[in-house]
Order: sequence, then C-alpha cells, then structure tokens
Amino acid sequence: MSTLRERVEGLCQQATDAGAGTSIVTEVQRARARLDHPLRVALAGKVKAGKSTLLNALVGERLAQTDAGECTRLVSWYREGLGYEVEAVLASGERRALPFSRDDGELAIDLGPLDLDDVAHLDVRWPSATLRRVTLIDTPGLASTNERASLRTIDFLAPDDAPGEADAVVYLMRHLHRHDADFLETFTDRSLTNASPVNAIAVLSRADEIGAGRPDAMATAERIAGRYRQDPRVRALASTVVPVAGLVAETGLTLREDEFALLRQLARVPAEEHDDLLLSADRFVEPERTGVLPELRRELLDRLGLYGVRIAIAAIAAGEVTSGPELARRLVELSGLPRLRDLLEGHFVARADALKARSVLAALRALVPALRLQDAGAAA
Repeated sequence: MSTLRERVEGLCQQATDAGAGTSIVTEVQRARARLDHPLRVALAGKVKAGKSTLLNALVGERLAQTDAGECTRLVSWYREGLGYEVEAVLASGERRALPFSRDDGELAIDLGPLDLDDVAHLDVRWPSATLRRVTLIDTPGLASTNERASLRTIDFLAPDDAPGEADAVVYLMRHLHRHDADFLETFTDRSLTNASPVNAIAVLSRADEIGAGRPDAMATAERIAGRYRQDPRVRALASTVVPVAGLVAETGLTLREDEFALLRQLARVPAEEHDDLLLSADRFVEPERTGVLPELRRELLDRLGLYGVRIAIAAIAAGEVTSGPELARRLVELSGLPRLRDLLEGHFVARADALKARSVLAALRALVPALRLQDAGAAA
C-alpha cells in the first residue's frame, strides 16, 4: 500500500505531465519541493501580540526584532543554516545578502536602501536544533496602522487566489476578538474534505500581563484559556488555546549573570520594602528606591516584565533558586513555553508529513483551472 507521500508525489507527476511545456510545471515542482523541507510554522496575530518575542523563545536566541523597526513590517523566515546568513528575497525572485550584527545578543539587520515594497520576505539562516525540525515564520502584525504591513501577512498566509505559504500557524491573541476569529477562519482551508483545526494553535499571549502581573497571573490566564477552549467557534478554528508569557520565556533562555546579580541584590531588600517596591512598574523604577540604579531596574523590567521581576525576586529571596541557571529554568517553566513546545511537537511536528501533504494538495488544487486548459481529463 502506497504512503501518503507517495500518493501526493503521484498527483504531482500527473500534474507535471498534464502541464508539460507550460509554466504550470514550475509551480508543481515548487509545491512538490515542500515535501522535502521542514514544516513551515507561521506566527501571526495583531500588533503587539508578542510574535517576535515568542519566536525568540522557541529558538532560544534573540533573532527576531521586537521593536518597531522596518524589519517588523516584513515577513521573515527563520531556517536552519550551516552558517549565519541573512538575505532579502525580492518580489522578482532575486536574493540579496544583507549585513547584520548582534547588538547585546539581539540580531540587527541592515536593510540599507531597499524599498520594503520590493521585498517578498527576509530569509534568516541560523544554526539551531529547533530550526532543523521546523521553519519558523514571523509575520507583521494584523490590524496595524501601517496597512501595507498587515496586508503582507494576509497575502502570505491567506491569499485570495492561491494557497498560503505556511503549513501551520500559531496564532497569538491578547483576548478573543472578532478580528482574531475572522482571520483564523480565513486561514483554515474550508474547501478541503474533512477540514479541521489541526493546523492551528491559539496562544493567549503576554499572559503574565493579565491581572497586572500579579504572582498568580499565569493561573488566571489558564482559566481564561480554558474558557476559550470550550468556545465552539474557537474549537472549530484551533486545536487548543494555551497561555504563554513570551517575554519571561525569552529572558529565561537568554538570562545573563549580571542580570541575576541585580535581581539577587534586589532580593536582599528588607521584606517589608518588597511589596512597596513591586507595587507597580512605575514604583519599581523610581529613582530614590534601593541601591540599584534606576536605569538598571528599567532594563530588568524591559527584559522580564513586572510579573517576571516579581517571581524572580521572590524565588531568590525564599532561597528557592541560588544561581542564574536555576532562575533561568524557573522562568522558562513558569512561562508556559514547555507546554507550547510539547503541543508543537505533538500537533505539528508529529504530523509534519500530513500537514505538508495538505499544503501540496492545496497548491495542486489551485492549479486545476490552468490544467483544464491543457488537459481536461488529467485535471479532473
């Protein structure tokens, strides 16, 4: 009995034969090639949903830019590479190498004089065990004030006249908005027989900010995610919903010893001052507080958020962690990232062949009108 891959390859060969001598063959070959490469998983969501931060957490390095720079307005592919390379793939198909640097551990890409409208996507190749199994694709925020940036995401994931480039999507949302459900519905290919939400996972993102970053924020976020999992419309669009504190996860995986030293110094503040110091983000960075310079406290806040700072200081003060690596593991564990990784492995990677075959079939189906003009019998 032939395998799923063999059956899909057979259909590709039939389409190649039917479209012989035309540009259809190139399109079929392009679709067929998807079977040989890692699964493509896109991260999507509205502006400021935390997509780039979560991508960095999944890779374990700060590769995706998280500020509002030009690169965040482009679709960016992150693939495994033997070395370190960054290219702009132009709409014409031309590829141009781009200079890049690591600034405080974060990848900075220089687009130079390139016009963003001429760029189809950025292609970042980086040695990474994670990227060996999946290609991660960062997309511009939906519902952006920069309409062109949002259109790039829609054109990439759910174009009107062709199948999308991603095999699966991790959709980030702060809360369930009609716009989120509408986009997921567009991404889900309803015309495939027995279509299901197997290729979509929803993430309740920046979950640590729920409840003003209180120590029980993740538990509160899990209750909200649980309600979403029971929502009939969400269940029809995504296989599950999980809360993740992307910033806490990213920083846990990239925590520096000097940051741990600052947190340990703050943990030594008398207990009666802790509650007042950690009452709010503004209170935490007030100049007159503690012996740690306010600019260093602000950097900690930028790296961890108020929730991350609170749980880090509490764990150190209680003696639950005594070193940077121990704190890093605690932060990652509490962030919800391990659960998301398990879901990606079980829902996506374990089904990679089926999801890639689904994408190839969608591409072939889009070619049927052109094939009918060449060979009506083969197209049928």
